[in-house]
Amino acid sequence: MQRGRRIAFDYGDARIGVAVCDPDGIISSPLGVLRSEDKKLQSEIEKIVAEYEPVQIFVGLPKQLSGVESSSAEKARNFGAMIAALTSIEIVYIDERLSTVSAQSKLREAGKSTRESKELIDAMAAVEILELGLQNARSS
Repeated sequence: MQRGRRIAFDYGDARIGVAVCDPDGIISSPLGVLRSEDKKLQSEIEKIVAEYEPVQIFVGLPKQLSGVESSSAEKARNFGAMIAALTSIEIVYIDERLSTVSAQSKLREAGKSTRESKELIDAMAAVEILELGLQNARSS
């Protein structure tokens, strides 16, 4: 696996969770949440990409449990295409079927209520997507 940071986005209609890993791909951390409808969304993404200089960007691709892409998948693909128009960095779509469920479970284990962790869930779901992407990159 090529050394370098990777960034993951968990696209949602209201919020976009963002996560980043260290250059060795060992530690994944939540960066925060962007607003999907923010007029400055593209410039916010450009700032993140400029600051972290990723070698790869992962975008969560919502699928149904059957493996069929959900109706939200088109929105995630459009979001990925917007990022691709901003940078030449490779965009990789990651099957995110259970990322939010897993993030909620981990936050519950950490003692956070659903209300307390609403925004954190999106960033933690991005961490889940990032870790899945890193596993895929290591195994290929």
